[in-house]
Amino acid sequence: MPDVHILVNDFVNQLKKRKIEGSQASAKQTAELLRSVISQQRLPQTNQATALINAVRAVGEKLIAANPVELAVGNIARRVLHIIREEDLSLATAAIAGLELSAVSDDEDDVDRDDYPVLSAAAVAAAARSTLRPPSLQTLLEDTPITAAIPHTSSSGGDSEGKSRSIDKSSRGRKLKHDVIEAVNELIQDISTCYEQIAEQAVEHIHQNEVILTLGSSKTVLEFLCAAKEKKRSFKVFVAEGAPRYQGHLLAKELAARGLQTTVITDSAVFAMISRVNMVIVGAHAVMANGGVIAPVGLNMVALAAQRHAVPFVVLAGSHKLCPLYPHNPEVLLNELRSPSELLDFGEFSDCMDSASGGGSLHVVNPTFDYVPPKLVSLFITDTGGHNPSYMYRLIADYYSADDLVVKRRPATGV
Repeated sequence: MPDVHILVNDFVNQLKKRKIEGSQASAKQTAELLRSVISQQRLPQTNQATALINAVRAVGEKLIAANPVELAVGNIARRVLHIIREEDLSLATAAIAGLELSAVSDDEDDVDRDDYPVLSAAAVAAAARSTLRPPSLQTLLEDTPITAAIPHTSSSGGDSEGKSRSIDKSSRGRKLKHDVIEAVNELIQDISTCYEQIAEQAVEHIHQNEVILTLGSSKTVLEFLCAAKEKKRSFKVFVAEGAPRYQGHLLAKELAARGLQTTVITDSAVFAMISRVNMVIVGAHAVMANGGVIAPVGLNMVALAAQRHAVPFVVLAGSHKLCPLYPHNPEVLLNELRSPSELLDFGEFSDCMDSASGGGSLHVVNPTFDYVPPKLVSLFITDTGGHNPSYMYRLIADYYSADDLVVKRRPATGV
């Protein structure tokens, strides 16, 4: 198996050079990389969950810095951290249940309970409230005195029990790593099948003889529309071309090849055509915690046109695009500028770009994304179903832990 440091450096270079296109590809490869990091991580005898969290934090921090605008990378890093915390909590809860069951069994055998003290309810509640922040609940168990779990025995018996505790800690660490890897595998599977899960809901939202408007190119939108066509829905699609990259041309060709009635319009014609449209269906780059959408440039104009004419504005997004941050967070980079060559040929305008000539200078700005506020969105359709913008914060809270919103290694505190 390749060294994990080589894998991390290669992936960081790909992110920096923008060689990975699309949120799904970025999310899937990030999850696969973090799975390799976890599988190769050597766990200590104590605080196994903390060791895994620190390792994932270290890698996640590098990946986010390599391409801050690709929010799916940070989303997956936070999802994996949440998975580690959940699996650690599950194992710790099972261990507590085992201790309590053992105590009840000893009581039934009329054994003196003073020789078998168990964890108090207050200690368990305090550990649960800490949400596995150090010291974690597992650490609380591991730091329990020997008398809390076993009766006093002879010295030879103590050595035997000490060895068994060491073996138990080692097996618990292997169990934690195994459970985390299994959960990450499920996450990778969910990312791979998000298109199909969203497309299955198409027939519930697209009806006969409707006119659908979209902008640019989105594989999620493509599969969604084609799924409705396969369910014998007959409808028309207007595709705004999405200048300056004109990704809408690619989507229109694909839709036409699959038998859909497709019309290409210019971006500036959206307001003119919106009165003929029954629904706007678009993809998203990311969905923020407040229900706002980071989307391809031009979609805010489409959303305003839809609101003006009371046309539903529907956003399709896989769960890997749900970001727990708000647009005003300093960690969020909402946009980046693409090459001016997508707008103008440098050779034809080189004389206008030289400010030293004494005349005015020409500047070219080519932003990649728009921000669509939640008040302009009618419905989100994810792989878990349809949701109102006001519910997105609650849906996002199920995927992330509050301790992991900022993916940075915390400095070690000195004693």
